[in-house]
Amino acid sequence: MKVLIIDAQGGGMGKQLVMAVKKEFPQAVVGAVGTNSLAASNMLKAGADYAATGENAVVTGCRRSDVIIGPVGIAIADSMHGEITPVMAAAVGQSEARKLLIPMNQCGNIIVGVKNTSMSYMVEAVTAQLREYVKGYL
Repeated sequence: MKVLIIDAQGGGMGKQLVMAVKKEFPQAVVGAVGTNSLAASNMLKAGADYAATGENAVVTGCRRSDVIIGPVGIAIADSMHGEITPVMAAAVGQSEARKLLIPMNQCGNIIVGVKNTSMSYMVEAVTAQLREYVKGYL
């Protein structure tokens, strides 16, 4: 199974996601794409199998992955303080991969009806969803 984790800014969420996915699914190939080098570096340090940076890395990674994980902003053009380009958002949205998007009420995008919860809760929710997906995948 190929998992792609996309994050922006400092890669803090991506770092936590990489650690959780690698712990739960050590056999998975976990790729990390940061919209900037800091985000990519932090995810690589967390244990990603590979890391890359930028728009083309997002586009290529989305084509080659079974699962894409990241904040909901990765599917919204110009979100995350402008770090998500329209091309990146389209690549995520058009990918045939299963998408596990984490609701984040930041950067001008408000997910109505979603409570602000801890990052650790969100990471656990992602791994639970991934666990369910893997059952059907194998």
